Amino acid sequence: MGAAAFGASALSLLPAAAFAQTKVDMAELLKPGPLGDQVLGPENAPNTIVEYASLTCTHCKHFHDTTWPELKQKYIDTGKVRFILRDFPLDPLASAGFMLAHAAPNDKFYPMVDLLFDQQQNWAFVDNPVPALFNIAKQVGFTQETFELALKNQALLDAVNAIKDRGAKDFGVDATPTFFINGVKQPGALTLEEIEKLLV
Repeated sequence: MGAAAFGASALSLLPAAAFAQTKVDMAELLKPGPLGDQVLGPENAPNTIVEYASLTCTHCKHFHDTTWPELKQKYIDTGKVRFILRDFPLDPLASAGFMLAHAAPNDKFYPMVDLLFDQQQNWAFVDNPVPALFNIAKQVGFTQETFELALKNQALLDAVNAIKDRGAKDFGVDATPTFFINGVKQPGALTLEEIEKLLV
């Protein structure tokens, strides 16, 4: 078999999705989960980005460190993008981080997420993460009592898991980060240039 023929037969084994962009139903995607959606940017923005992330994921941290600041400044803060971050915890520690973000005083979901990504190495990969998590949580206004209450809240944990389960079942999320940019599924820690290609 010639190299060209082999190449063609190998290509035929790959799923069509490898070459075609996966688009989801935007109306379904934008239905909020049991905790509502954490939205940045105006309702009528011309573009919508939904990110499924895990707070213990190093690829998610890479996106947060490299792409997020410029994306927020250039597109979200100027009204060109509505951005929604959704929970897709890959382990119990990431679930705990999301529970704290949702329970953060004074609606400080995004400030808590920012701190958790910024200090990921201090809590996500240590033997005893609870003191480190509390030190982070104090920065957004948690007390020892409210911190412990959040982490013991079974209904909150169930809701975080429901968001993850719906992402997997309805939208095919199986890795983090996964983005839906105007409904087009894009896995991986995208660069700003890669995101810009899908904006209107």
